[in-house]
Amino acid sequence: MSEAQQTANLYDNEMLKTEIWSVARVDQGNAVLLRPLGSDTVVPIFIGDVEAHAIILGLGEIQAERPLTCDTLLELSRRLGLNLFRVEVYEIRKDTFYARLFFSGCGYSRSRPLVIESRPSDAIALALREKCGVYVTPQVLDRAGVPAEVFIEGVADAMGNDLTGSGLAKSGLAKTGLAGNEIPRETVSEKRSRSPGRKRGNPLVAKRRRLQAELEQALAEEAYERAADIRDLLILLDQQLEQERWKTP
Repeated sequence: MSEAQQTANLYDNEMLKTEIWSVARVDQGNAVLLRPLGSDTVVPIFIGDVEAHAIILGLGEIQAERPLTCDTLLELSRRLGLNLFRVEVYEIRKDTFYARLFFSGCGYSRSRPLVIESRPSDAIALALREKCGVYVTPQVLDRAGVPAEVFIEGVADAMGNDLTGSGLAKSGLAKTGLAGNEIPRETVSEKRSRSPGRKRGNPLVAKRRRLQAELEQALAEEAYERAADIRDLLILLDQQLEQERWKTP
């Protein structure tokens, strides 16, 4: 990519900032879910088990015993004086998502950044660790977007069942037909311990505390598939607690 291409259309006003909403298990494998802020639609990107592992650790702000590839790349860029400040998932070509990384430092700036192509899974894992924004184009959302309720319903079906047997969002992702070199799996937005509307005596609050403890234990045991299921249940509970808060006079 030429320097002119790199700097053209930077910070397009149409770009949509997203949250990394969840990492979901689906029939096809794993999917990381990007949700534009304030939207009821998510963009599922299929990823592999290794990539899902890196994203889950990033979401939990957990340091692996040995550095993962993304940890090594980030440490290298920092030592070279580069700062990752933005990630974009900007295009879908032949059913494959394309992303790019924006760096400042070492003679580059936010107005004239270093732009590097990346797989979305790697870019998201890096963004989580550097706490930088992840953006998608409206075109990506239009083509790959799926109603968030598709995934919430899958979580609801799993409530009360064995957490290792969640059948999350079994039909939603199949509709997109998007996989490319990313194979399904995770995502998750950090809503964990910040959910509003908690009241003493509310059985949902007690259930949430229990699930939070189970999540921490699963992560400590490196049971990442189980951790992903628990995270999805926590998201559902947070939404239920939020609804109760607004219903309370």
